[in-house]
Amino acid sequence: MNSRKNKNNNPNDATVQILGRAHGLDVSFYEESFLRKVIDKRRVAAGIRTVDDYNVVLAENRSEAEKFCDSLRIIYSEFFRNPLSFALLEQLILPGLIKAKRAAGQGGIRIWSAGCASGQEPWSVAILLNELLRKGHELVPYRIFATDLSEPDLEKARAGVYSADELKNVRLRHLTDSFTRTGECWTLLPGIRERVQFSQYDLLDADTVCPPSSIYGGFDLVLCSNVLLYYNPEAQLRILDKLCAGLAGGGWLITGESERQIVERAGGFRNVFPSIPVFQQRKFIVNAAGKKR
Repeated sequence: MNSRKNKNNNPNDATVQILGRAHGLDVSFYEESFLRKVIDKRRVAAGIRTVDDYNVVLAENRSEAEKFCDSLRIIYSEFFRNPLSFALLEQLILPGLIKAKRAAGQGGIRIWSAGCASGQEPWSVAILLNELLRKGHELVPYRIFATDLSEPDLEKARAGVYSADELKNVRLRHLTDSFTRTGECWTLLPGIRERVQFSQYDLLDADTVCPPSSIYGGFDLVLCSNVLLYYNPEAQLRILDKLCAGLAGGGWLITGESERQIVERAGGFRNVFPSIPVFQQRKFIVNAAGKKR
């Protein structure tokens, strides 16, 4: 059932309709309370008293419409955000993938960071993989595909340059092994930067099941953290269907802590570790010992 048809007297409807009718901008897939907060934020910033008055301005002013849509894009990110998830990646998931790929004798590790913002998430995974492979002297190739809607954020991610404040969660050994200092900033080393490919991609694109840059999907790990909660239930399901389709057999999905129930309600995935938002497709559940069940 289409949830959009069952919304009666939604206070956001007028704004959504104006953006679509006047400017061809579709924001109907965002979560209602989040959309309302952005409406109020932009209304106050524009010095307008009521939502009705703001909608009049929005209909007539393309620049304000674009500012409104920019405000819907959440770009906050951190290195090694969600410490429990990254601890599990470092101690179990990534070593398991390395072992499996080495045993198979072919193929590399494929990872997708969906909604990567300014790049801290995929770089964090690359830092861990680089360290694990170097310690084990493993010759296992890996490629991380990182996508986002915002081209300005992707440009920052590609540069791989961050301030000391942005690196507050990075361990000292990772800082010295993976970055070089340039003035007051730190730049990721070329050996790590060449492993991550950034591209613009819309998770709600109905014509693709994975980022075109990845060619065919087949991801061993997908990270989609703190993205789902900004969309309405219908859009959440569409995104989760896409992530599920992109995973290889036995592949892992990691989301944000606040999105655990969204994934559990959707079905198709099982929370493998109860205290951490880490999932696998139900037909490919693997226990901590690495055995399929």
